[in-house]
Amino acid sequence: MTGDNRAMLIEPAGGPVELGEVVEPTATAEALAEPEPQPEPQPEPLGPAGPPRILVGTASWTDPTLVKCGRFYPRGCSSAEARLRFYASRFPLVEVNSSYYALPSRENAELWVARTPSDFTFNVKAFRLLTGHQTPLAALPVPVRAALGPRTKPNVFYKDLPRELVDELWRQFIDAVEPLRAAGRLGALHFQFPPWFVSSRSAREHLDDVRMRLADRLLSVEFRHESWFDEKNRERTLEFEKERALVNVVVDEPQGSSNAIGAHWVVTNPRLAVVRLHGRNAETWNIKGTTAASDRFNYDYSEQELSGLAVSIRELSARVATTHVIFNNNYEDQGQRNAATLMRILDLVR
Repeated sequence: MTGDNRAMLIEPAGGPVELGEVVEPTATAEALAEPEPQPEPQPEPLGPAGPPRILVGTASWTDPTLVKCGRFYPRGCSSAEARLRFYASRFPLVEVNSSYYALPSRENAELWVARTPSDFTFNVKAFRLLTGHQTPLAALPVPVRAALGPRTKPNVFYKDLPRELVDELWRQFIDAVEPLRAAGRLGALHFQFPPWFVSSRSAREHLDDVRMRLADRLLSVEFRHESWFDEKNRERTLEFEKERALVNVVVDEPQGSSNAIGAHWVVTNPRLAVVRLHGRNAETWNIKGTTAASDRFNYDYSEQELSGLAVSIRELSARVATTHVIFNNNYEDQGQRNAATLMRILDLVR
């Protein structure tokens, strides 16, 4: 090694270094200190995937009082096709109400698919006989009436039918809504039970039968008797719905009678929440002798009332993948106007 090269060596503390010796750097106090323990990462709470999705619509788009009032459909919009196309240009969701009064047909469901955008959603109300309501014989399919034979009473109930006819009605109902399901347009099949469908073992057995027959479908359940949500049964009812993935329907309706259950903002199926707004007209809620169902739901929500409901709807929607809000105050154009106002409040205007 030359003198010039020796001059380039740096002597560490402790004396010179022999040639070929490896010099370890002196450790600092910071390097010798124990690392600070890091907190364990906390898992994010489970919730619906993606942003909350709220769809707003009305029950029915062809109620006679809506058509007659002339305030929703534009002049010249008079055919069934034109009305549905116009409705679907204003709202993303509708509840088929006619299927309660008579079994829907597969042909109509195919037309509904053809006349609406690909992202439009239909909730379908279950045929009245399947929910235990009294059903006029005339509302039954002709072959079913013929199989029943002569009857002295004008109405029939679910329990009156032989098993094979019950099975046939279920088959026809499922077949009728299949085009909606196949096209991705079917939301929930909505089961609204009568006031005499009280919380009981037999009622729960019927619900289990409904769930078994429609095992792969979204089902929303609306009760009309206070026993389901009284102090004794509220938690039992909600747990029953959760176990069977039945969608608890949150209802806004007049209070003070046995067929009013109150609003229970609880998610029982993480895929869907349903809010149905019947109005708050206590004078007509249990009115008798009306010729049209819309007479019971003659109520115009104020913007203040809708703003209050919007707060609860937003909170509910944060806990579920999709929320359906259905206005059933279907007297004239009240439901359509209220639905449009709520969409504006929720910043959902199309």
